[in-house]
Amino acid sequence: MGFRLVTLNLNGIRSAASKGFVEWAAGADADCMGVQEIKAQSEDLADRFDEVAGLQGHFHFAQKKGYSGVGLYSKKAPSAVITGIGCPEFDAEGRWVETRFDTAQRKLSLISCYFPSGSSGEERQAAKFRFLAKIFPYLMKLKAEREFILVGDVNIAHHEIDLRNWRGNRKNSGFLPEERAWMTKLLTDGGLVDVFRTLNPRPEQYTWWSNRGQARAKNVGWRIDYHLATPALAATAQRESIYLDQRFSDHAPVVIDYDIEL
Repeated sequence: MGFRLVTLNLNGIRSAASKGFVEWAAGADADCMGVQEIKAQSEDLADRFDEVAGLQGHFHFAQKKGYSGVGLYSKKAPSAVITGIGCPEFDAEGRWVETRFDTAQRKLSLISCYFPSGSSGEERQAAKFRFLAKIFPYLMKLKAEREFILVGDVNIAHHEIDLRNWRGNRKNSGFLPEERAWMTKLLTDGGLVDVFRTLNPRPEQYTWWSNRGQARAKNVGWRIDYHLATPALAATAQRESIYLDQRFSDHAPVVIDYDIEL
């Protein structure tokens, strides 16, 4: 049985819906779909986006209206839903929803997570570094207890291959040496797997493009949307794709098929 998992930063769920996101999702045949930056509250989703494409949504909303927020849509009902990582600063921003699918045989989580961006200035970059410092041990503790796939907008391009203009971005948020080193540590010492890259080693595989200039038309992009998995789950990944035919936000959906059953 194939299991299809999608991730997409919506840059506003209502905005993405106006561009055909819901219709696309109906035909995407996903079993689960992680979304980030929904920029909505529960009352905005009621009777409209609490279910999409036959998948039931589970959400973590930001306290601030029109900001951040994540969701995980699932065909199967989870055994538990956890929101937040126990850090008030970032939990107030709606950055983590974890759906657990536990059986007597195994413990498995699917997570939608939205890492902070530091591109607006030093203050937000400092917050991003605080988030990275918090999330690393949190992920390690989770990995010691259960299998998981985390999907989401990590706001870090790991290697030179992961963005078009890497030379000009070495001092910019998203490609800073410290951010890249954190990512390397996560995938080496931390033992997690960048699933997309295990299946697709090719260049020019981007998931985000600036709205400035003709970035999308010229494919001047970044790969900052990930599937990060524990090794046993990562090993079941079979096919990957970045959906580019339609544009729902400044990000593109990343679709990966796994050989697992919930």
